[in-house]
Amino acid sequence: MALTVMAAVRERSAYANLTLPAELRRAKLDARDAALATELTYGTLRAQGLLDRIITLASSRPVEEIDPPVLDLIRLGAYQLLFTRIGAHAAVDTSVEAARTAGLGRAGAFVNAVLRKISARDAAAWVEALRDGVTDPVARMAIGTAHPEWIARAFADSLGAAAGELPELLAADDARPRVHLAARPGAISAEELALVTGGREGELSPYAVHLDSGDPGTLDAVREGMAAVQDEGSQLVALAAARAPLDGPDGGRWLDLAAGPGGKAVMLGALAEIEGGTLTGVEVSPHRADLVREATRDLPVTVHTADGRDPGLEPGFDRVLLDAPCSGLGALRRRPEARWRKTTADIPELVSLQRELLDSAMRLVRPGGVVLYATCSPHLSETVSVVREAARRDDVETLDVREILADIGGAVGGRPDGLGEGPWVQLWPHRHGTDAMFMAALRRTR
Repeated sequence: MALTVMAAVRERSAYANLTLPAELRRAKLDARDAALATELTYGTLRAQGLLDRIITLASSRPVEEIDPPVLDLIRLGAYQLLFTRIGAHAAVDTSVEAARTAGLGRAGAFVNAVLRKISARDAAAWVEALRDGVTDPVARMAIGTAHPEWIARAFADSLGAAAGELPELLAADDARPRVHLAARPGAISAEELALVTGGREGELSPYAVHLDSGDPGTLDAVREGMAAVQDEGSQLVALAAARAPLDGPDGGRWLDLAAGPGGKAVMLGALAEIEGGTLTGVEVSPHRADLVREATRDLPVTVHTADGRDPGLEPGFDRVLLDAPCSGLGALRRRPEARWRKTTADIPELVSLQRELLDSAMRLVRPGGVVLYATCSPHLSETVSVVREAARRDDVETLDVREILADIGGAVGGRPDGLGEGPWVQLWPHRHGTDAMFMAALRRTR
């Protein structure tokens, strides 16, 4: 099963966190085997860059010269050898047998030789071998935590004066995250959701419930639409958009300018319904727009398939949420393969799109209304730089998101710790247990 998902990720750019659950349901594995399949799949994909460097040393050839199906087998075997309690003999033998049953010809002998060489050292020894001659501390940390160096540096830059927390952040980014559920406002409370699912209430969002494990798709509350899988940080983004203070009354005309796949639109739509308002969703991708329509079908939400930079809507919205397309560096722990797909070359084009979308949002919001800008990335180019440029306009006032979150209040109440100096907020996995969501609130003054 792990090899099947890895091949889908490699060949079709599939998302492991979507492909694996479907495979698990299809195979109907028991809980123990499902847990092992999950560990092997996510673990191997998450550590892929580190494993490839080790394989290069052990095989004396670049991984680019190894046939991809064979490389998948070696990666999977190496992960078992270095990061699980599976015995070396079993890890090697099952990998060689998989090569044979896959019809990979004489590749079994090569797989056997490379894995036996890898088994001669433990993970720490291989990491030290890779670090030999590397003196830069960030580069050394990146090697040891299976992160591309450029991502580790981007995290350090965003942490700023708190860059000493980088080891904790990288470790949290490598840890398997808990499942976060969002109770749908008006349908079920977090307390009730925790009781029926066996989970526990979150500490930041008043609608959050955490589960240690399990397939949330099998839960009655999720199947019936009373709850959805949504990171607690994403819940806070939607809540901040709905609760940011306006200048003048809230006419109940809200906009989600990049609504796909629909998680935040559900939260906003449910809150708008409670307050007698409506939500307009905009999504450029027809498929993702359909997902938003399906997720919000019983809410006062209208979805337009359009480019958010020029959606053809009448201005005058009270609240605009712009959860902008971004690099996704803040959700690497939930998307194990993503860290090896992204490059620094992806950032400039995304930043240009983010600036254009935020400019559109400021045109669509009414005077006195608020735009909540968010990204699931802590990269300074996608966050602070974009917001600072928009805030230079003479008709924009920057609000303190920390105060908005304090007014929301989660299960523990009060202001969450570690939110920085403001006025924007950067959440972190190692501080808050959430994805690394960034959010800023801009109020149009005229």
